[in-house]
Amino acid sequence: MTRTLRPDIGLVAGLAAFAGVADAFWRLPCRGRSGVARLDPLMDPGEVSYHAHAVHGSGNFGMSSTASILKDSDCTSCAVTQDKSAYWAPALYFMHSNGTAEIVEEVGGMLAYYLLYGDNVQAFPEGFRMIAGDPFQRNFTWPIPDPPKSEWTGAQASQAALKQKALGFNCLNYNKAAEASLGRHFLPSKDYLDQHCTDGVRFEIMFPSCWNGKDVDSDDHASHVAYPSQVMDGTCPEGFEKRVVSLFFETIWNTYAFKDQKGEFVLSHGDPTGFGYHADFMHGWDQDTLEQAVKQCTNPSGEIQDCPIFDIQSDSKQQKCQFEVPEVLKNEPVLLNEEGLPGGVAIGYGPAYAFPISYTTSSSAAPSSTNAPGLSLSLGLSLDLGGLFAESTTSTTSSQPTSSAQPTSSAQPTTSAEATSSAEATSTPTPTPTTTPTPTTTPTPTWTPTPTTSYIEGPVNEEIVYVEQEIVVMVDDESHPVATSAGAAKTMSTAETTITQTVSTVVSTPTEQPVKRDQATGHAHKRHHHGHKRRSGF
Repeated sequence: MTRTLRPDIGLVAGLAAFAGVADAFWRLPCRGRSGVARLDPLMDPGEVSYHAHAVHGSGNFGMSSTASILKDSDCTSCAVTQDKSAYWAPALYFMHSNGTAEIVEEVGGMLAYYLLYGDNVQAFPEGFRMIAGDPFQRNFTWPIPDPPKSEWTGAQASQAALKQKALGFNCLNYNKAAEASLGRHFLPSKDYLDQHCTDGVRFEIMFPSCWNGKDVDSDDHASHVAYPSQVMDGTCPEGFEKRVVSLFFETIWNTYAFKDQKGEFVLSHGDPTGFGYHADFMHGWDQDTLEQAVKQCTNPSGEIQDCPIFDIQSDSKQQKCQFEVPEVLKNEPVLLNEEGLPGGVAIGYGPAYAFPISYTTSSSAAPSSTNAPGLSLSLGLSLDLGGLFAESTTSTTSSQPTSSAQPTSSAQPTTSAEATSSAEATSTPTPTPTTTPTPTTTPTPTWTPTPTTSYIEGPVNEEIVYVEQEIVVMVDDESHPVATSAGAAKTMSTAETTITQTVSTVVSTPTEQPVKRDQATGHAHKRHHHGHKRRSGF
């Protein structure tokens, strides 16, 4: 089923979300998509990335892109020709019931908002790069819905919390009132999308706008920047007092085209929850143009046509700009893949942190440079607010390896010097009278019983409960929340699944010493070892 959506109305709703909030901004349309490929020059430079990205911007995007390479391009898929930046994020796929992955249609390309929040806002410096979000996140550890921003204190105002609150999944229905930007931090279930989101879903992500003032990048591409206290606006934390342009991406995906079809929506890195949504930015503006824009493009309309310094190209020219796909990826089906997500990425439902990366086939391999940004506590949710996937009742832990405890100093082997010193201290001869030696008996070793532990595995039934709760947020004329009310949670459906896990342990202590068997000459027992590999079936 194909449905033509109405991006113009969505634009009005999007602009309304920022009205009265940002003092000045411009909204950069990228009507063309320069390509879809498993490329990520920030996280996986010089090699194939483990998941596919939808890319907008410079036609020179590639495996080893740098700012200078991007600027050398003769085209961009965005509206302002002086901007050869690269903007990319994971693509959204619909996983059909037969396992085929089909990319979802983008509506109107991507929009990049350049918001001028705060005082003394600076343009991005030459060579600036950053990421937002965490691809391995699979849960949300904070209250739902967000409390009023005036109540964000303590842990709720931490960078970890702000990072998760910087994601938005806006259910679009142009016949109803628009939802607030960044109001929902997860991807609703397909049933919810089919029933309510007739005009698709707008994926939103806010980048950090507080800078340390010295580094244009960092090892993890995130530590040189931080979020202000209210994600979009607010106070910058200590050490990150320099304000740069606040960058906000939004992309509308035509999820309604798959209404009533069996399957689910999954991001290209195997995330069906949305908690792991992320995006990358590599600055490729003409520096003088960007600096002038920060000072002059302050019309509250946000329209690039209202800023005379921009050279604007037509939608058709934007849509013609395509980057060259590397030879190693040219034959990879990234738009419709019968074998699942490109790269063989497995779907991970969480709530545990999704690292190490899982694949559907053993031949798939992650890029050597892919690293987990850090641990994530798995404090899962039990509500389905607009289709949130409820976690099972079985508790889980992070898949991050735990380092072994260091041995205590008393367990360290004695050094040879220490042994010699000890021997010398006790070996000084003392004259003794000669005596007749007394025969000695070899002591019989004492047998000490050693307990053994057996682990018994068995089937365990898990019940997954999907519930729905209506949340009503009242706002004033400036879209500021003033009150929140919640209805009772209603059970929508349940599902059962069976897994195999350890159900009990048995500790056995022998009561008699085992009989020692004489081993025949030339006869040896081969020790056979085996292990259980737990496989996740998604």
